[in-house]
This record gives sequence, structure tokens and C-alpha cells, in this order.
Amino acid sequence: MTAVETRPARHDDREAVVAFTEDTFPRLGGDYIPRVFEEWVETDGPDQRTVVACVDGRPVGVCQGVLLSDHEAWAQGMRVAPAFRGDGVSPELSHAVFEWAADRGATVCRNMVFSWNAAGLGQSRAVGFEPAAEFRWLEPDADPDAGHDLVRSDDPADAWSAFRGSHADRRLDGLGLDLAESWALAEVTRPRLAAADSAFALHDGDRRRAMSYRTRTVERENDDGVEETWAEYGVAAWADHGALSALSAAVARDAAAAGADRARVLVPETPRHVSDAAYARVPFADDPDFVLERDLTGVGRR
Repeated sequence: MTAVETRPARHDDREAVVAFTEDTFPRLGGDYIPRVFEEWVETDGPDQRTVVACVDGRPVGVCQGVLLSDHEAWAQGMRVAPAFRGDGVSPELSHAVFEWAADRGATVCRNMVFSWNAAGLGQSRAVGFEPAAEFRWLEPDADPDAGHDLVRSDDPADAWSAFRGSHADRRLDGLGLDLAESWALAEVTRPRLAAADSAFALHDGDRRRAMSYRTRTVERENDDGVEETWAEYGVAAWADHGALSALSAAVARDAAAAGADRARVLVPETPRHVSDAAYARVPFADDPDFVLERDLTGVGRR
């Protein structure tokens, strides 16, 4: 069996890491790791650790762990050079991240895998990740003139009450986008909503009908190579397709006020939620994504 050693990543690992990551996802137009590797290494610290796996001293795998709270860790960017897949590299990387996170008090580590990434799903299950949630992106356009007949409340406590116990809460296992780490999901809490760029609920006068919260705006290149500003919303909960229609309009106005061209909203991947979106004519992404989690109880140095 190939001897694999893991260690913290260094700047001089970049050439080797780029060589085995630049063509990872052809259907997405390439991998993001070559663009962010140097930044990852530069920003590693108490709450972040980028790890490489080496064979004969040369990096053949990479993964990063991030602490999202005092008990939640996130694993991302797991990549292994094609020539070394099946040689035990990914388990070594995963365990290094688990140990690092557990040493810092984390009790759970989660990751996200594209639903079509069979290799990534299989690898995640093999190292102990279990299914946690499934989500899809709704993608309404930003529109400063979008209107609806519900009343907006900007009290984060209202947003929290609207989310708690909702279908979205139950189907997403209480998760939504983290405020700081792009693409990471963490537990939706009242303090997180209070710290969001915006958190709001929609009322009809007698009851809460919908909610969402904005986590960030980011620049993304569209299919024509044009830069667009996207506003990202950590989760959406609603009572019915009519409430979703109003929520989509509220998100469109909120995104426009934030200077965005487009918006994307994380929602549960269920027949109800996706068909509500179709009924309300809210555009959505082609494929869902899976979130898995690893219990870190008992994880320790081997």
C-alpha cells in the first residue's frame, strides 16, 4: 500500500496542487482550488487548516477544514490526484481534518457534494459522513420594482420564529448558509440571523408566511464571460406557493437594494418546495446538492 503522509499546506505546494486540480470538474468549467489555494494557505490559523497528503514528499491530495462555530466544522476542497485515487489518500486527508476539528472542540463536521458527483459521495460515505440534507438553489432576478401584498418585518426575531419548526427547518435539519464561509452550511440560529446582512419575515396581518436572510454579495462570471453581482440568501421558508411568490419578490427587491444583478436562495430539495417554485414561476438550478455530516465523538490521534 502507498505510504501517505499528511501535513499543513505550504505556499510552495501550489504548483503540485494546481497540476492535479485544474481539470477536476470539466462540466463546471474547471476547479476553484487553483484560484484560492494561496489565499487558503495565507489565511490558515486557529479556525482554518488546509492539509495536503504527500507521497514521497510530493503533494497528491488536498482538503481544508474550517470551524464555523464552537462545535461545527466544515470540510471542503477534497481533491486527490487521479494516479493516486484508491490508494488511501482521501481517508488520510479526512482523518487529519477530523482530528484537527475535534482537537478544537468541534463535535460535528459537515461537507457538501454535488448530487452528480458519484465519486465524491462514495468517498464521503467511506470515511464516515452520513446523509444530512439536500438543497437546491432558487435563482430570481434582482428587481427594485418587484411587488407583493405581504408586510415585511426586518426583525431577525421574526425571521427566526418563521423559520423555526417550518418545513424548511425540518427538511434541512436546521441548516442554512453560513455567514462567513462561502458554500458552507451551518445551524440557523437567532444570533446568526441577527448578524446577517438582512433577515426578514413576511406577514399577512395574522401570521408569518415566509422568511429569508441575506448572507453576502459575490461576483460571478456568467456563461458569456460577463461579471455579475449575486446576492446569496441562506435559506427560505414559506407557507405555500403564494407566499413563495411574495418571498421571491421580496428577495428581488432586497437583492436590488444590495446592488446585485441576480439572487440565489437555498431551499430544501423536496417535491413540495421545487414544485412550489415551478408553480410560482421562480427559476431554479438544474441539480440539487447534498450535505453530509460526520459525528466527531471519539475522534482522536491515531
